[in-house]
Amino acid sequence: MNNKMRHRFRLLFLSVTALLLACVIIVLLIIRAQQRVEMAVRYEDLNLGYGQAAQTVIYTDAAFASGLCIGENDVGNAEIALPAGEHAGLYDIEDSEVLYAKGMYDRIYPASITKVMTAIVAFKYGNMDDMVTISWKDLELETGSQVAGLKIGDKVSMQDLMHGVLVHSGNDAAMAVARHVGGNVETFVDMMNAEAKELGATGTHFTSPTGLHDEQNYTTVYDIYLMMNEAIKYSQFVDMVQISVYDLKCVDKEDKERHITLDSTDHYLTGEAKPPKDVSVLGGKTGTTAAAGNCLAVVAQNAFGQPYIAVIMGAADKESLYRDMNILLAQINS
Repeated sequence: MNNKMRHRFRLLFLSVTALLLACVIIVLLIIRAQQRVEMAVRYEDLNLGYGQAAQTVIYTDAAFASGLCIGENDVGNAEIALPAGEHAGLYDIEDSEVLYAKGMYDRIYPASITKVMTAIVAFKYGNMDDMVTISWKDLELETGSQVAGLKIGDKVSMQDLMHGVLVHSGNDAAMAVARHVGGNVETFVDMMNAEAKELGATGTHFTSPTGLHDEQNYTTVYDIYLMMNEAIKYSQFVDMVQISVYDLKCVDKEDKERHITLDSTDHYLTGEAKPPKDVSVLGGKTGTTAAAGNCLAVVAQNAFGQPYIAVIMGAADKESLYRDMNILLAQINS
């Protein structure tokens, strides 16, 4: 082979190598981009309206753990100091890393964060175009329960009911969804528990679609992360948890249209709380009962658009809840 042929061969080899390298880089960039959470609207662009724990088994099967954050029960951070009694976790979705954990696998009560699983099952197995007639069974709730304001005989779409569940945390809406999708509430709860098992949420057990207090309705901070991580795969969930005010439409038993204004229970969305600088709180789920305390799980982005899940459980009051959530979120730009 003469020098001219060798030179051409080298050029061809280098060209092919460069092309292959470029293809690998493009594929890696596509995979990395697909891992990002696609939220419909960033927070700053929204038009705002308004226990003593038992240790649980950590599921570390290789297939299950792939792409998920795995860590110890407590993962320290010198910049974070939360009050006794609170449980918390901060998760880097993109890099699959636990940035902070406090009692991450301890058994706790989820309150209305239960409705994250209610939503997963509803979106997975339900039809959002279905019309549901509200039954007296949907309204049999404890006094003072958070409700959307539905009445017996109201005809409501599943789409509107799910807004009632996720925007306003309405227990009446959650019961109607469960009855419709499961055929009855008990079957729907079985579906919730089966889904939790499938996600690897081994420290979780549900007894209702609402999260109203029950000794046997429990979870862990880590399992809430698993549920949030699954829920954001559903575009309907992503869209709904970003809404500050929703106009629910229903037709009453006299065939008259009625509108119910639903305000978000998330103070970030209503403007009652502000996130740290360069942090976009994209949405999440609240929960409050006497036993669970004040609870919040959110999806947020840092200044570079990287997604995180943050969880605070058992705060003493709303002021403490959002203050402590901001302590967590302040770390995602570090």
